[in-house]
Amino acid sequence: MAVRTYLQAISDGLREEMRRDERVFVIGEDVGVYGGAFKVTQGFQSEFGPWRVLDSPLAETAIVGACTGASMMGMRPVAEMQFADFVSCAWDHLVTVAAKQHYRAGSPLPFVVRLPSGGGFSGGPFHSQNPESSFAHIPGLKIVCPSTPEDAKGLLVEAIRDPNPVLYFEHKHLYRRIKGEVPEGDWTIPFGEARVHRAGSDLTIVTWGAMVHTADEAAARAAERDGTSVEVLDLRTITPWDRTAVLSSVARTAKLLVLHEDTRTAGFGAEIAATVAEEAFELLDAPILRVAAPDTPVPFSPPLEKAFIPQVDDVLRAIDRLASY
Repeated sequence: MAVRTYLQAISDGLREEMRRDERVFVIGEDVGVYGGAFKVTQGFQSEFGPWRVLDSPLAETAIVGACTGASMMGMRPVAEMQFADFVSCAWDHLVTVAAKQHYRAGSPLPFVVRLPSGGGFSGGPFHSQNPESSFAHIPGLKIVCPSTPEDAKGLLVEAIRDPNPVLYFEHKHLYRRIKGEVPEGDWTIPFGEARVHRAGSDLTIVTWGAMVHTADEAAARAAERDGTSVEVLDLRTITPWDRTAVLSSVARTAKLLVLHEDTRTAGFGAEIAATVAEEAFELLDAPILRVAAPDTPVPFSPPLEKAFIPQVDDVLRAIDRLASY
């Protein structure tokens, strides 16, 4: 085990897979000479050469189109969008071509799109979004949202080895803010297996990505304040998502709060809430609650952005409401 930041864990996983499998290559804007906008691929071009660490034009459609074609020919591309927001330019290639390839032709399409996502640094409406729910609606795509360095490495390696197109959402706010022990060498985490980040008995918070840490802080404050025991369940992947783990936790606590940084309407939290309402309504002792961002673009202003992104106090208010039932 080695102590690594979230960013270092992503870099380690990618580098180790490139060393293990010569079919893996990196493509994106400034990923080579510059080392990536956030320096995840710093030094990669020196080690692997310019044909495996490709600096692309400023054209997300071309990047994902190249990945689609290369993966059809047996390669395993890993694309980097400088910001997750820009992936909308490649919507057609992802949704119309990549997501449908296995259904249409029965062939694998193994590539990963790394998506630095989320707010917290006043990047405004074009550099701060969490668009995972938009793609969760598309059959054929897998969606990964790690919250810890250990998961960041294990899920990235799993994504590179997966035979399907995978969208890998890495939260920018976590890059250098959190550290943890990460297994060295070959390490993978299966998709669709949630992780109990914090055990509890009074209510369940289901979340993913950076909001895992917001939920954990709120749970710790609730426990210290009045002894409320909150379970924090980290989905880790939302396509596929671990229905069994969610339903099992709700069966123990009888109360559910769904938390995500994406906007509220049609966010993935609605899918979780609907599933629990359909399959476990008789187990609930309170309404299912959601805490999410409002249905607006992400503001530039730091105070407005703080009001936009769910905060610990927002989660505590929802915990108190559930605890009152």
